[in-house]
This record gives sequence, C-alpha cells and structure tokens, in this order.
Amino acid sequence: MATISKLETPRESRRSLRPNYDPEVIGRISEAFARFIGTARFLVYMTVFVATWIIWNFFAPENLRFDEYPYIFLTFMLSLQASYAAPLILLAQNRQADRDRVTSQEDRDRDERNLAVTEFMVREIAAMRQDLLSDIKEMLDEKLGSDSKGNAE
Repeated sequence: MATISKLETPRESRRSLRPNYDPEVIGRISEAFARFIGTARFLVYMTVFVATWIIWNFFAPENLRFDEYPYIFLTFMLSLQASYAAPLILLAQNRQADRDRVTSQEDRDRDERNLAVTEFMVREIAAMRQDLLSDIKEMLDEKLGSDSKGNAE
C-alpha cells in the first residue's frame, strides 16, 4: 500500500546539492580583487609576467619552450583571467553603489533634520525679537509717559 501524506504537514526538505556560501565573503573578496587590479603594482606584475612569458618562449632552447609564437596558451590564460575579473569588478561596483545609496539616504535624512532644527531656531529667534521689541516699546512708553508727566508738573 502507498503511504498517504497529509497536505497540512510539510515535507522534510531534501539536502541541497548546491554549495552554501556567504555572499558577504564573496563580496569582500571581489572588492579586494578589484582594488588590487586597479593598482600600478598589478600592472607591473602583469607586464613582467607577459614579458617573461614571451621572452622565455622566444629565446629559450627549442625543447624548453612551452608556448610557441602565437602564444595561444598565454592568450587563453589572459582571457580566463579577464573572464573572472569582469564579473568580480562588477560585483564590487554593485556593492559600492549600494553603500553609496545608503550613504546618500543617511545624508538626506541628516539634512532634513538639520533643516528642521534650523527652521525651529529661526522661529525661536523671531519670537524672541518680537518679545524684545514689545518689551522695549513698553519701556519706551513708560519712559515717555513718565517724562511727559514730569514735564507737566
């Protein structure tokens, strides 16, 4: 007899064949890689590597050469390196764009708070000026009123 499963009971999940990975770790690695590729040191390393490769395969004895003139294997290695570099650089750029978006939002929020505080302070200063002006008017009226009474006597 076949086993009957109840629909309200979830099935146990099968073990996934895909490897588990942390996207943060891959993102940090891609940023480090992109940062290194963008340095003069990397350019010097690649230049030395390619020059050494070409010089070795051009001047070395015939039996020690491993990549003849059109340098197919060198082209293959450089293409492979470029095929990995491009997505890693794009991943690093996407992470930077996400950070920039968050920073921009935080800047906008801070600017809104600063604007609100500034507007509040402007209103407070205007209210204080009005109070001070009315106090000065009252004092002036009292002074002028007492001076006119003193002159009349």
